[in-house]
Amino acid sequence: QVHLVESGGGLVQAGGSMRLSCTLSGRTESGLTFSDITMAWFRHAPVNARVFVAGISWFPGRHAYADSAKGRSTISRDNAKNTAFLQMNSLKHEDTGVYYCAATELVAVHTQTDRYNFWGQGTQVTVSS
Repeated sequence: QVHLVESGGGLVQAGGSMRLSCTLSGRTESGLTFSDITMAWFRHAPVNARVFVAGISWFPGRHAYADSAKGRSTISRDNAKNTAFLQMNSLKHEDTGVYYCAATELVAVHTQTDRYNFWGQGTQVTVSS
């Protein structure tokens, strides 16, 4: 079974940057490992639903970003380390929330939470205003 662990959250000043990490261990029921798994980041803030932030497919070159993250965010992966990263710059108060790492065997980067089979425990990010 797949297990995901996020790290890198904390308190950040508005205008600053953060770099989140998500490490995957194990394999899917189909026997797939990290290099054949699509990864994504979602954010959950009070009142709001869990929303898509960014995703990166197992297929090389395929990425997707939410409009709020586009232009100041970079999602990447290191298959040798079984780790996905989210670099986000120019942070604002609205970026505050619990960031969850998610994984799916699908090749497309979906924005819907129900398309992802595996989830991490989340890491809190607080951006001071």
